[in-house]
Amino acid sequence: MTEEKKPLNFLEQIIEEDLANGMPKENLRFRFPPEPNGYLHIGHTKAIGISFGLGEKYNAPVNLRFDDTNPAKEEQEYVDAIKEDIAWLGYKWENELYSSDYFQQLYDWAVLMIKDGKAYVDSQTSEAMREQKGTPTRVGTNSPFRDRSVEENLQLFQDMKDGKFNEGEHVLRAKIDMADDNMLMRDPLMYRVLYKEHHRTGKDWCIYPMYDWTHGESDYMEQVSHSLCSLEFKPHRKLYNWFRDNVYEFSKNEYPNPPKQREFSRLNLSYTVMSKRKLMKLVEQGIVSGWDDPRMPTISGLRRRGYTPAAIKSFIETVGVSKRENVIDVSLLEFKIREDLNKTAKRVMAVLDPVKVVITNYPEGDGEMLDANYNDYEEGFGTREVPFSREIYIEREDFREEANKKFFRLKLGKEVRLKNAYFITANSCTKDDDGNITEIQCTYDPLTKSGMDTEESKRKVKGTLHWVSIKHAIKAEVRVYDRLFNDEAPDGHKDKDFMEFVNPSSLETITAYLEPSLQTAKIGERFQFQRLGYFNVDNDSTAENLVFNKTVGLRDSWAKK
Repeated sequence: MTEEKKPLNFLEQIIEEDLANGMPKENLRFRFPPEPNGYLHIGHTKAIGISFGLGEKYNAPVNLRFDDTNPAKEEQEYVDAIKEDIAWLGYKWENELYSSDYFQQLYDWAVLMIKDGKAYVDSQTSEAMREQKGTPTRVGTNSPFRDRSVEENLQLFQDMKDGKFNEGEHVLRAKIDMADDNMLMRDPLMYRVLYKEHHRTGKDWCIYPMYDWTHGESDYMEQVSHSLCSLEFKPHRKLYNWFRDNVYEFSKNEYPNPPKQREFSRLNLSYTVMSKRKLMKLVEQGIVSGWDDPRMPTISGLRRRGYTPAAIKSFIETVGVSKRENVIDVSLLEFKIREDLNKTAKRVMAVLDPVKVVITNYPEGDGEMLDANYNDYEEGFGTREVPFSREIYIEREDFREEANKKFFRLKLGKEVRLKNAYFITANSCTKDDDGNITEIQCTYDPLTKSGMDTEESKRKVKGTLHWVSIKHAIKAEVRVYDRLFNDEAPDGHKDKDFMEFVNPSSLETITAYLEPSLQTAKIGERFQFQRLGYFNVDNDSTAENLVFNKTVGLRDSWAKK
């Protein structure tokens, strides 16, 4: 029986058509081109998955190129974080490249554009240029400096490069058409003066190329065959092609294969903001602890939260490649990490909201070690020993003095199973002056130990509780996270700032009690706390002070909300 073939997405169809029309397969080349002005987030994983996925499918090289043209916002920290994130996702790039590698070539081409009458130095203020650019319904007007001579433009551009002018005093613009329906074609900027030290080129340059001029020409120099980007760049395609076609005339012998730009829909996620500027605001205002705060949608935040590359890749594959913008429910991402950790995480016992249980007929001072599987449903996870004693903790919500028949946990006069241990029956409880239960007195049946194979141990009880022995339990800090925003579209309100929708209850820090096998847990290690959810060891954790993050609950708690 042959394996069913998956239908091609529209980008794969474009590539297959190009190959069918004579493009040599060895000419296929892709790139992922982040700007190093922030950390990558879940939205970027779609673009990463598309470019690197096509590279894997067609056995074609994929470059990692940093479009680093704005030294005012770009830092080496972001470069390092981006590389770490992509490598963590499991992708390998062919070459690590930078648009700043091409500053000299871009400058040389700009000089040729001036000589061809395709670019000029404009000396208007930014306000004047904005006004004369027109609107989508009103054509623009030509700059009074548009018809400067080639010689004057060359001299001014050289003087810009030599640092003879202030920022904003002059810019270089492409000379296209101020009446074009596409406003991006109305003499766009190519260079501006900027006295900022670049993270790679230092103070070598004081003019920096604009993104639209740099991006396509970098693709061209790298001989990228398919320049894939998100839908907001679709209006830029006409300008991309105009720059490409003009530069091709200068360098077609050296760079024979001009690239083509194609666009796909971005990944938009409910209850999430994707703008780097807005994420930066959350960091700067201390709403979160940093770019890798586990509530952030950044890849580093998701990694710290306990997400896995496999879960993120499965999510991206399920979302698919499309041409139309839509919003994906964040619950799908949460489902994917649940699905992955259900197959891979060890199951252990921890109590997050403890209440004391005293087993009155268990000998005082005694204790025993019980065998427990890390996974009762799958082989290969191994076992560990769990200590048992007269005094244990259970979850406070697992006990009620009285309850209806649908409550299958511990209640007075009823019996439950302690996971991996014995059956216990609740007989009485003690309360404080406010009526809060401080202790539950129970008895146990010594013939019901798990694995004893006695008639008593085979009795049917509907409730099984997790627990920890009080004298053996280790304390840990547990950070319980909720969604960072309590609105489905926090930045979708024209009359409100997205910060108004920050969830004030997105983080609760508690002291939990864990079975002692977790004392040796390593940073990043993931576990299922039985009946509670999935947790991982946080970066802040030490041998003396364990810190766990709640990755996700066992069920979608927001579905009810």
